Amino acid sequence: MIASARTVSLPGTALIAVRRPWVAAISVAMVSWTVVVFAAVHDAYTGFRLGRFDLGNMVQAVWSTAEGRPLEDTDSATAEQMVRLGGHVDPFLVLLAPVWKVWPSPLSLALVQIAVVSLGALPVFWLARRRLESERVAGLLALAYLAYPWVATSAYSAIHPVTFAIPFLLFCVWFLETERLVPFAVFALLTMSTGELMGLPVMALGVWFALAHGRRRAGAAITLLGLAWTVVAIFVVVPHYRGTNSQFFGFYDQVGGSPQGVVRMLFSHPGTVLGALVEGQDIAYLLWLAVPLLGLFFLSPGLAAVALPQLLANGLSDFRSMTDPRYHSVAAVIPFLIAATVLGIGKISPSRRGLAAAAVLVCSATITLVVGPWARVVDATPLGGRPRVAPARVDALAAAVALVPDGAPVMASNTAGAHLSDRRYIYSIPHLRRATWAVIDLGDPWVVTRDSPILTQHPEVVRQLAARLGRDPSWTTVRSEAGVLVFRRSASDG
Repeated sequence: MIASARTVSLPGTALIAVRRPWVAAISVAMVSWTVVVFAAVHDAYTGFRLGRFDLGNMVQAVWSTAEGRPLEDTDSATAEQMVRLGGHVDPFLVLLAPVWKVWPSPLSLALVQIAVVSLGALPVFWLARRRLESERVAGLLALAYLAYPWVATSAYSAIHPVTFAIPFLLFCVWFLETERLVPFAVFALLTMSTGELMGLPVMALGVWFALAHGRRRAGAAITLLGLAWTVVAIFVVVPHYRGTNSQFFGFYDQVGGSPQGVVRMLFSHPGTVLGALVEGQDIAYLLWLAVPLLGLFFLSPGLAAVALPQLLANGLSDFRSMTDPRYHSVAAVIPFLIAATVLGIGKISPSRRGLAAAAVLVCSATITLVVGPWARVVDATPLGGRPRVAPARVDALAAAVALVPDGAPVMASNTAGAHLSDRRYIYSIPHLRRATWAVIDLGDPWVVTRDSPILTQHPEVVRQLAARLGRDPSWTTVRSEAGVLVFRRSASDG
């Protein structure tokens, strides 16, 4: 820090405050938080607890882009080569290709995600300082952002483009708050580039801006921009690259099976739609989101309501993970609950704001210690854990992965696939196609079928494939240790 008692202003923001204890505390906290979360990810990656879903999928898309084939990947369900936009419309991944060029490792992408998410503490601090007129209270709330459990678990879950939207949307709120529409537009475009549904929070922000700030024309333009992105992404871009409707419509089979189907069912069977939103897991999900913030965002219902589009999409889904607060679909919810908490504390008397901010920080930090990524690896959280892989199996997987030549087409189990996705052809069990190598972990039962775009457990499929390759004369068993098998196809069949 520069020895000065004043704030050094950079264009557009008071970014660097020097010799101010709260600014220094936030800076240290952001760096420390990044180091701690990255250490947890590094441990999970080297311990084979991260998989091709979803880390490897992102790695392949980024690697392909760096190799001159933008967003090409191998579809896990069909084993066909495709452009990722036929699954998720997240061109943001293209921006990560230079990172891969500098440090060609899945861990580089994870580090960038964690570091970018940590930056969300800045707009929280600025917003709180502006609204609450206290640097101390603003500092506590910025720290509470980092302590909020679902920020940590989102950053730890490597990697998902929509996770980058957490800080981007907080910057959007800040720039709308200060009515700077040009930088807002930059962050709104970045937000939308992270996923096909990310136009919905931008749309809702436009409504909030029009009503809360009285900027009706600008608010209407923002609303139309956000809505147009999602409509075009879902109904034009995905069908263009996939040849059919989004595979993720299947998440909503019980309530209509498509956006149009949900609307029709809302009129024909409203009880079915409402019932999908009030299931036990949905209520628990809302409580997990609210309790760390002490529900203070309810004091600013207008801004909190901007989270409703994503909350509705999550609640209506048949895919239960979407109502798990650790799942990345929470990315378009977190920013608005936190920003609304800041504004909600502004409704409290000035003498009690510091106490409220401190209470949010303590509550969030306490829950994070129990359910954060560091707890998950020991299977010790109320939401379920992710037990460590036995050391012998980790060593066997590391040795198996090392045997596969760079660039060789390979079929691999899910966790092994996270280490083998920087190549053009990477297949999931049971697809072989062009594969000249196969790495099968009998202890990893997760596979993808044509019936579902998500992982499901089919240990019998894994065992049957391993047995078939063991009998097939065109495949040679190269290694077998701790339930991890490596096969190589003979040159005449390659």
